[in-house]
Amino acid sequence: MLESGSISEHQIKVLVILNFIGTAVINAPGALMMEAKQEVWIVGIIGLIIGLALMKLYTALGMMFKGMTLVQYSRKLLGKIFGTLISFWFVLFLILNTSAFLWIEGDFISTQIMTETPQLATNILFMTVVIFASRLGIEVLARTAEVLYPWAVGGIVILTILVSPSIEVRNLMPILEVGIKPIARGALFYQSFISLTFVAFLMIFPAFVNNVENAKKSFFTGMILAGLLFETIILATVLVMGANVASRNLYSTYALAKMISIGEFVERIEAIIAMVWVISIFFNTVLYFYGALIALAQLLDLKDYKALTIPLGIIVIILTEIRFPNSAYALQWNTTTWVAYALTNGLVIPLLILVVGKIKGKKT
Repeated sequence: MLESGSISEHQIKVLVILNFIGTAVINAPGALMMEAKQEVWIVGIIGLIIGLALMKLYTALGMMFKGMTLVQYSRKLLGKIFGTLISFWFVLFLILNTSAFLWIEGDFISTQIMTETPQLATNILFMTVVIFASRLGIEVLARTAEVLYPWAVGGIVILTILVSPSIEVRNLMPILEVGIKPIARGALFYQSFISLTFVAFLMIFPAFVNNVENAKKSFFTGMILAGLLFETIILATVLVMGANVASRNLYSTYALAKMISIGEFVERIEAIIAMVWVISIFFNTVLYFYGALIALAQLLDLKDYKALTIPLGIIVIILTEIRFPNSAYALQWNTTTWVAYALTNGLVIPLLILVVGKIKGKKT
């Protein structure tokens, strides 16, 4: 066994919420407002509904192949050669996404908080913690998530309460001005930035879950709760800042927190949002890195994945330095190439495996 630990259904829910917040809370509102403007709240609702449908796909795969990871059942169903190729493609997706999360974290800290600290230094320190967490295993990671989860959710609640006096309802007007196409594009971006990234959970569900049936319900519960939190952030951002101002901020939620000033006493609340996001993006990064470790170890028939942690961690740091030369390139890549790449790995591959599994199941 590569991993002897296991996690509960509650821990699955916590990991889902933290991963949702990590990919959404800081920069997604502004990115979505670039498309849907003041109607971004509609995108949030549509995106959550489609996200639940994707979660149905992922849990259906898990229920069909209990006790196995995506790499294991893709090789079983698609054959040794094609299944191995698909698995290596998925490993590459996990590694590239780990580097993307690491770059986003480093860019945020080096441009918003520690402006004189080189991004490479931040990336190395953050990746060191990710490597250490991965070596401890999924059970320790899930227990840590349970401890930090209230702080992450509490930070969002505090932000929403403190910005509520600055709400301007007119910032939502006019309704249905932008048309259907921008809302549809926004919903597509929502899936690529948030929902499709949950395909990484197929490396731990159902293989390392205590109760698969209850864990299946936890996926949906976590998705709904996190989606509602994100919808709250979206509404707060557009109601206070306005869509035009928010869409020009790469980290719009952080900019929203900077606006809080109550009686010249309650200020600098952006530190809370930074804390929320760093906690959340940490679990995003660890989940993808851990999934890549398990997948690669299974492909290489290794007995222990821990031997891969440091070499793969170094590769991720190098990729982070060469993949995104600057923020402008990252924004262009995220709004063009990334959408198709996320759809391929988050929708096409799982759907292909599910269809093949259904067909072979009927034949047997």
